[in-house]
Amino acid sequence: MKELKIILSGRVQGVRFRHFVKETADVLDVKGYVQNQPDGSVLVVAQGSEGNLKIFLERLQKGNALSKIDSFHYIWREASEIFESFEIKIDKAFVADQTLSLFNLSKSLFHMRTKSPRHVAIIPDGNRRWAQERGKPGIEGHAYASRYEHLRSLLDEARNLGVEYVTFWAFSTDNWQREKHEVDRLFSLMTRVLKRLERDAVAKKIRFRHIGRRDRLPGKLLRAIESLEGRTKDFQDFNLQIAIDYGGRDEILRAVNRMLANGDKSVSEGDFMKYLDTHEIPDPDLIIRTAGEYRLSGFMPVQGAYAEFYFTDRKFPDFMPEDLRAAVSEFVRRKRNYGK
Repeated sequence: MKELKIILSGRVQGVRFRHFVKETADVLDVKGYVQNQPDGSVLVVAQGSEGNLKIFLERLQKGNALSKIDSFHYIWREASEIFESFEIKIDKAFVADQTLSLFNLSKSLFHMRTKSPRHVAIIPDGNRRWAQERGKPGIEGHAYASRYEHLRSLLDEARNLGVEYVTFWAFSTDNWQREKHEVDRLFSLMTRVLKRLERDAVAKKIRFRHIGRRDRLPGKLLRAIESLEGRTKDFQDFNLQIAIDYGGRDEILRAVNRMLANGDKSVSEGDFMKYLDTHEIPDPDLIIRTAGEYRLSGFMPVQGAYAEFYFTDRKFPDFMPEDLRAAVSEFVRRKRNYGK
């Protein structure tokens, strides 16, 4: 019987980390306990076979979706007593324990907030595959993914994390190749979402902008876009962009044609950026793509030159606030050199 004493620090309290440790221990037939410490760290004492304990260590080092492990220390030692099960040990009363956990979580989140990306762009992929896996038509995946409560929860989480700009790529220039009935339904879903968004956007002072072409959009959708843009144009604190009929190559061609129409024969990089759809918006710091696809498919090829990429296997209908938090947490851990 081997025993491990493990101390983990970082964002490990108030994020169901103790439950994750217990679930992992139960799967591996590891006995012992996990306990929050007053300084915000977590103590784990674990007993089991050496092989299972090594797997246990590896899984704890990775943490769960909401946690962020900053430091990880452990020692092997002889067991002083034998545990019959694995438990979550609480020294204080339940309310006091939860209060301390949330206090330590708030300190950790404040640290993350100060380093959060300013602009997060999301390529929400996997809607049709999500539906097909459930025996439903592909459009049902779009409907479930675009439910307003889902999008609002992601926006609220982004704002809580200190993000100032969020962009969703809702419809690409290549999506016109899909069946007409699917395209029509997609535009209908977008129109409905924008109309529901308008009341919240005004109440919460969210600036809305459309990115992409407008000349091919149906009238109802275009009117919803223009109404939302008009009513939120004076807001500054939080910004939402939705890319509809957008493609990176198309955007560059339109920018070049506008330059030619203006008689520009030579421009700087700064001048060129003014012709892009995003000329009032900072470049994305973090680009997230869901559903296990590892490419950008032409999304913001100029603006994303120094963006950090985050790819997840989770399909967008199942992409929740905790997944966004995990992506931002990963961003915070990275070091950005900008070519230096």
